[in-house]
Amino acid sequence: MGRLSVADYRAADKLPLVVVLDNVRSQYNVGAVFRTADAMRIERIDLCGICCCPPNQELHKTALGAEETVEWRYFKDTLEAVRALQAEGYTVYAVEQAYDSSTLEEVAGKVKNERLKEKGIAVVLGHEVFGVQQEVIDICDGCIEIPQYGTKHSMNVSVTAGIVMYRISEALRAVKK
Repeated sequence: MGRLSVADYRAADKLPLVVVLDNVRSQYNVGAVFRTADAMRIERIDLCGICCCPPNQELHKTALGAEETVEWRYFKDTLEAVRALQAEGYTVYAVEQAYDSSTLEEVAGKVKNERLKEKGIAVVLGHEVFGVQQEVIDICDGCIEIPQYGTKHSMNVSVTAGIVMYRISEALRAVKK
C-alpha cells in the first residue's frame, strides 16, 4: 500500500503546514488531528493551553501511533504560539466564522497562486464549545470559514481540521509540482 515506516516518515519531506490547537479539550479530538496530520504529512502540530500532549492513552486511542510520527510542540498560551509562527514567517489563519473571513477555497487559491509567506501556512482551530479565542483571532493574518448549508453553524473540531488539512495540503502539493 506504499505506507512509510516510522523512520521513513520522519525523514520524508513534510508540507509547510502547521496546525495549532487552541485549548481543544477532548483527548480523542487531539488524537484524531494527529492521525489526519500523519496522513497529510504536514509539518507539525502546536498544542496549546488545556490540550493534552503525548504520551496519553486516550489520545493514542484515536491517533493510533501518529503521535510517534507527527512532530509537535506545546505552548501554554496560544497567543505565544501564533506570535512564534508569525516570527518564523508563517501566514496564520484562525478557522472560525468571523466578519471578513475568507472561504477555505479562497485561501487554498491564495496558497496555490501566491504561496503566501515564504515559510508556509498555519491554521488555528479552537475549543469545542468556545472556538478560537477572540484575542487569537485578532492577531491572526485572517480567518478561514468553511461554508455550511444545514441548520448547525459548527462542526466537530477534528472533522474541521481534516477538511482544512486536506484542502490546504492539496493546494501545497500543487505548488510543489
